[in-house]
Amino acid sequence: MKPLSDEDKAAADVMLNFSEKLYQAYALKELFFEFVDTKSSFAAAELLSKWLDACDRLLIPEFKHCSRMLRNWKPYILNAFECLYSDGFIEGCNNGFQTLKRVAFGFRNFHNFRARVLLAANHPYPNI
Repeated sequence: MKPLSDEDKAAADVMLNFSEKLYQAYALKELFFEFVDTKSSFAAAELLSKWLDACDRLLIPEFKHCSRMLRNWKPYILNAFECLYSDGFIEGCNNGFQTLKRVAFGFRNFHNFRARVLLAANHPYPNI
């Protein structure tokens, strides 16, 4: 995300001064981004607890659903800061294969479908 220019910062400050709720929502958003950008799991746990406490205190209805979800999934979310691995690549491959399966409805046999999947996955077609 591109940082705001001085002119944009001044305009944002003017808008935030019009509404206390808007200022509080903006502060919650900034605190949440700080939590997401954290590298340490200890600091992430601390910032998430701080964010959830702020949500409870401010009672902004738009954050209610999000704070409930984060509270329910807190241990699992914090595990993401412990283990830096992601299954995003595999999920993307699975999504591609499922899409290919829907598109390839007309393949008459499994051998042709398998060849198409291997081609889509950028693997050379084995001579089997």
